[in-house]
Amino acid sequence: QTPKGSCLEAVKIAIDAGYRHIDGAFVYFNEHEVGQAIREKIAEGKIKREDIFYCGKLWNTCHPPELVRPTLEKTLKILQLDYVDLYIIELPMAFKPGDALYPKDENGKFIYHETDLCATWEALEACKDAGLAKSIGVSNFNRRQLEMIMNKPGLKYKPVSNQVECHPYFTQPKLLEFCRQHDIVIVGYSPLGTSRDESWVNVSSPPLLKDPVLNAIGKKYNKTAAQIALRFNVQRGVVVIPKSFNPQRIRENFQIFDFSLTEEEMKEIEALNKNVRYVELLM
Repeated sequence: QTPKGSCLEAVKIAIDAGYRHIDGAFVYFNEHEVGQAIREKIAEGKIKREDIFYCGKLWNTCHPPELVRPTLEKTLKILQLDYVDLYIIELPMAFKPGDALYPKDENGKFIYHETDLCATWEALEACKDAGLAKSIGVSNFNRRQLEMIMNKPGLKYKPVSNQVECHPYFTQPKLLEFCRQHDIVIVGYSPLGTSRDESWVNVSSPPLLKDPVLNAIGKKYNKTAAQIALRFNVQRGVVVIPKSFNPQRIRENFQIFDFSLTEEEMKEIEALNKNVRYVELLM
């Protein structure tokens, strides 16, 4: 949720810098700008549609199976694209369907909705069959929730990915190992920690990018702490989706493929794990 036009510019800068994976969502309210940026770059001849990997997300108010396809179609209409490359269930819990994205009762409590994740998944499978999504996955799922889908009778497609918070202070070793065994790619959000916005972030944890170990290793390679944090995850097979609107940092975040961390350094960074989330998802 950004000032008008800033997302459009950021995506264009990112595409020029070499980025091809764009992580979006209906609830970010900027898919129209993302779609426009992609279309403008295609028109310029800089990229083809198939060069871009766009991930869209099914919001919590749209879990009932009959809402899944219309919700994805709405996203495609906003993007003005024919398909998304990946469509994921954003959270394993549902809110009451309706126009309110965060439905609350008169006491300000969230109104939840009981849905069957397996039925929601079947609706995603149908979207893949219809060619609206090339691949389907999940986000913020734990092992038990993943197993529920994978052990579903008549499963047609298993989740290709699980998008979760993942960075040196929250390394997700058990979930990463489980997903590796089942060929599910972990996509790490907040790979640089997060902004210090108290409305949704646990600010009692120290800022990741001030970490002395990351900064010391950075000095050795002439890289920033952010570049070290990103390289760490990429090197252990985690896909990273750093977020930035600063042109210099957008380019910097991409410059992590010209060096490798040693095994000792990887272990040193792994040891920073505090098992704390910045994004606590209190709802």
